Amino acid sequence: MSTAHRKCSNKGVSSNEWLRRQMRDIYVKQAGKENYRCRSAFKLLQIDEKYRILKPGHVVIDCGAAPGSWCQVAAQKVNAYGQDACQPRGTVIGIDLQSMAPIDGVHLLPLCDFTSEATQHRVREILKNKKADVLLSDMAPAATGVKSHNHEAIVTLCFSVLTFSLSVLKEGGTIVCKLWSGGDQPRLEKAMRAICDSVRVVKPSASRGDSAEIFLMGKGFHGFRTP
Repeated sequence: MSTAHRKCSNKGVSSNEWLRRQMRDIYVKQAGKENYRCRSAFKLLQIDEKYRILKPGHVVIDCGAAPGSWCQVAAQKVNAYGQDACQPRGTVIGIDLQSMAPIDGVHLLPLCDFTSEATQHRVREILKNKKADVLLSDMAPAATGVKSHNHEAIVTLCFSVLTFSLSVLKEGGTIVCKLWSGGDQPRLEKAMRAICDSVRVVKPSASRGDSAEIFLMGKGFHGFRTP
């Protein structure tokens, strides 16, 4: 897959405007204080605060993980560091086409395409015949000036995540997938409903108000059921 997986890109905003916005952003400042690699950490924190999708002992796979802020949050929530000796220790796997600096307690697969058989084999080796409880994606393609093209590109990424879920997610698991709202959203929601008991649109407050960014969350994963 040639599409760039970027969480902290300017997504078409001019460099000067992007810098000014970053300087005003409370989540950028808070991310620095709390040693998160990117403000996007607070999106996952807020989603989890409301829906409690990450629990100690969970296995989490983060598709398009760079620079690693969602992996940092997931590792804390599932006890991947083993910081709480009284709780089960979880596993976090982060995959991205880009390089990533190591994160304590996280299995990172940099320079890897999560849709490739070679990468999925490496994931299975880490899982040791287990499956994931939660599949995350905060991926976004490199944005262009054409909204319809951007929407189509991110929907394609989302469908790739759904396909990946069929081989790595356990029954009852959860999928969280970033999307830019647009005309293909109903088709994507329908596809997610075919493999999950419930699907909802989520927009955490850390998502900028002027952004078309939303998240689709599917809970109660069951895969395709035979009629």
